[in-house]
Amino acid sequence: MDVRSFQLSDYMQVTQLFEEALSETCYEQTMEAFARQLSWDSDLVLVHHQDGEVKGAIIGTIDNNHGCYYRLAVHPEARNQGVGKSLITAMQQRFEGRNVKKICIAGDEHNEPILPLFASMGFGAASVLQAFQKLRIVTG
Repeated sequence: MDVRSFQLSDYMQVTQLFEEALSETCYEQTMEAFARQLSWDSDLVLVHHQDGEVKGAIIGTIDNNHGCYYRLAVHPEARNQGVGKSLITAMQQRFEGRNVKKICIAGDEHNEPILPLFASMGFGAASVLQAFQKLRIVTG
């Protein structure tokens, strides 16, 4: 089990993961943001590798000195095994290493199902960014 920065060799597996783990609409939005974030700062795209396969991925971004969890995807067969938590923790460490003022979660409808996971890790309702549409990762 290994969480690390995205590498170009992960592209096909991460794309397939997003396709399997996200709804069609969410997938389309995520792929645009994924491409933007990779071009800006690929160290804020993390993958969870296990037995040579990508089991999860998280896209983070920093906007106006705020670290923001944009999208978390875990393979359906790897859910409830700590993959999501390990990715959230690793991204939090990245954000803290960059001395962001605040850490938040993009408050779109696609992230609503995973808000309890974030809450279990200490991220309360005040951490949810409702104006996520203004994030550069979304607007370009």
